[in-house]
Amino acid sequence: MPPVSPPLPRRRFLRLAALATGTALLKNSSPLMVAPAAPSTSSPVSDHCNGRTFFNPKHHANRGWTDVLRWKLSSKPAAWPASVPVTPRRPAPLSGRGSLASHWINHATFLLQTSAGTVLTDPVFSDRVSPVGWAGPRRVHAPGIAFADLPRIDVVALSHDHYDHCDLPALTRLAATQKPLAVTLLGNGPLLREAGFTPERIIELDWWGRHTTAAGLTIVATPSRHWSNRLSGTRNARLWGGFHFSAGGRTAHFVGDTAYDAEMFRAVRQNCGAPDLAMIPIGAYEPRWFMAEQHCNPEEAVKIHLDLGAKQSIGMHWGTFQLTDEAREAPVTALAAALTAAGIASDRFQALTPGESVAV
Repeated sequence: MPPVSPPLPRRRFLRLAALATGTALLKNSSPLMVAPAAPSTSSPVSDHCNGRTFFNPKHHANRGWTDVLRWKLSSKPAAWPASVPVTPRRPAPLSGRGSLASHWINHATFLLQTSAGTVLTDPVFSDRVSPVGWAGPRRVHAPGIAFADLPRIDVVALSHDHYDHCDLPALTRLAATQKPLAVTLLGNGPLLREAGFTPERIIELDWWGRHTTAAGLTIVATPSRHWSNRLSGTRNARLWGGFHFSAGGRTAHFVGDTAYDAEMFRAVRQNCGAPDLAMIPIGAYEPRWFMAEQHCNPEEAVKIHLDLGAKQSIGMHWGTFQLTDEAREAPVTALAAALTAAGIASDRFQALTPGESVAV
């Protein structure tokens, strides 16, 4: 039996929580906010923005330190393995004009190969996803594709600012070695500039905003039900979302981090069409009283698959970092049960091993 990593001791967690809260209090009067940073573009008033901060339409729930402490003091997180063996793979070149392939690297990081160039979503290659390198969730397996084995990356798609999606060391390395175009949501431009992307290589989009690259890859920023915050910037001052990609007659939808929403993903299908391939989160969902407002569970992921009308889907956001209370393999088991209950064939919605790919 592989060794397991024990959950963070409560005393240690409380010390870290107190340290973080104290640091925030020194910088701002609210423990949930630190010194604000001006967004790189204006934020138009809309059904999800008041001109200064963003919110989920119709209903938005913010979790505070009281909620976090209640969770950590009452939860019994499952033990995860300290390490899971993974043999990184070298991605094969895309075969066939008009085809599309998606390689799951880890968490929400995919290498998407299209006839109009390559895309790397939410690139995370660091050992930890945390504001500091010495604490926070540590990866239990290596990336399914080593950074050194990445092909030429034409576009980096950044869905939001959370540390398990916005890995500044990885972005800095990409900016220095590859100089790709970065496409993101409103307000995230300063993070990319901090990582070394030049302003002319950054595209910030509002929900339903569209950009087409010189090579013909069309990217539409789409809604998701989530939130944003880092130790720099005002809470929810940076927009979150997903991306719809189309090139060569093939389409892919990267959902991003999200709770389930009965209207959002049907709207994506209506506005963008049913994707050939969808990348949908299935992990980091327990306990539900805390997570339901920000992360879908596998049963809800199947609903998103159906709402999008996806021909095929891949599960993401599981198995790399222990962020919540469920066991590492629980999302895979729950996904299989949800597919059976919905009468959907298992090959229509797969949970891949790191480095595996699906072509459409």
